[in-house]
Amino acid sequence: MTFIAPKTTDLLLSEAESESLYPKLIEQINKDFNLANEAIDFPASTSPNELKVQLHEKIYRLIQYKFAEYLNLLYIIDVAEDQIKKLDGSDLVELSEQVSFLILKREWQKVWFRNRF
Repeated sequence: MTFIAPKTTDLLLSEAESESLYPKLIEQINKDFNLANEAIDFPASTSPNELKVQLHEKIYRLIQYKFAEYLNLLYIIDVAEDQIKKLDGSDLVELSEQVSFLILKREWQKVWFRNRF
């Protein structure tokens, strides 16, 4: 069975929900952010839309005000450097949205594999 990453944030979140792994995805995000000393604590009751918006805001603030911590977070979560380099950094809002998706994709991959194997 091969992991196929969803193409959008919304598809990813609905896939996590349909497989009943959404709470585990939230757990994984909380865990990795805390490992990176960027405390974030999404309650299990966080809706997919709230998660998307709040994660986007968090990444936006990190890129803008705490760039070293942002890079550390990407390292801890293990987001592929080549994927980050491909992004257009000219629009910070757009960039932080794309990075949020890459983070969600990587976290979802971890949860998905752990559930399968």
